[in-house]
Amino acid sequence: MKYMKLLGGVAAVAMAMAATTSKAADEITVGYFLEWPMPFQYAKVKGTYDEELGVKVNWVSFDTGTAMSAAMASGDVQISVSQGVPPFVVATSAGQDLQIVDVAVSYADNDNCVVHSDLEIDKGSVAELAGKKVAVPIGTAAHYGFLKQMNHFGIDISTMEIVDMAPADGAAALSQKNLDMACGWGGALRRMKEHGNVLLTGAEKTELGILVFDVTSAPAAFVAEEPELLAKFLKVTADANEAWNSGGQRAEMLPVIAKDAGMDETATAETIDTFVFPGVDEQLSQKWLGGNAQEFMKGVADVFVEAGSIDSALDTYEGAVNTGPLNSVQ
Repeated sequence: MKYMKLLGGVAAVAMAMAATTSKAADEITVGYFLEWPMPFQYAKVKGTYDEELGVKVNWVSFDTGTAMSAAMASGDVQISVSQGVPPFVVATSAGQDLQIVDVAVSYADNDNCVVHSDLEIDKGSVAELAGKKVAVPIGTAAHYGFLKQMNHFGIDISTMEIVDMAPADGAAALSQKNLDMACGWGGALRRMKEHGNVLLTGAEKTELGILVFDVTSAPAAFVAEEPELLAKFLKVTADANEAWNSGGQRAEMLPVIAKDAGMDETATAETIDTFVFPGVDEQLSQKWLGGNAQEFMKGVADVFVEAGSIDSALDTYEGAVNTGPLNSVQ
């Protein structure tokens, strides 16, 4: 099986850059994803973050959450918005001192694997996937979902040729019939679906315990050094989410979000309608950061260890969550 060890590169970066600090008191850099529309982008475009934080906020886009981890380890990025839980778990399991500071979005229907339509494989004939070539962005939420789905169906992944590819690249390869299946999210997932079908719906995955959510994360050193700045950042994000959730500002926000995400308005609406943006109180409840998220991360890590994707898991991931700044928002 062509499979990539996750910890090697991440561990090296984590060990080399264990003490990540903020770039400057008057400037921070924040990572996010293109083709992944979220309410915070309205505030981003309007300059609300700069105004409320009182510092210049630079924004840089990434293809995967693993790349976000590396950028935070190197000190190039202080905050990552909507980092997937699996890449966060991979980094912290490797020793990188990152912390979750809020729940960015829940999206069971917007992260999945697509089988090329030529194969005519669905959940009733999934055994035929044995021996097939699959593109998976290693160490991401899509990777975790892939492993859990294959485990559910009893597919031995050692029989598959697994290639580490960013979702956009996987979508392109699937369209060219260079792959049998590809996994990803957002705009790339929509393009994948033009050439194939999913094995399980978001609701079916949730029933199996395959939760799919992203977090806002930051190096622990930055959280400790700039708690007030981080709280202000989370407040702007929470306000944007509340404005979107209320529905009253949707018409005003949608075109701004779409343009910033690099998408047309129709695709943006279709994507963001599959997202759930929990409020601050809900994020701090037992359902999320009050305990369930920590237990879920331990489950993710154990699955990765069993699959041979990482060497070991932490005993607990409680220290990887810091609700202090979000409590300040509340």
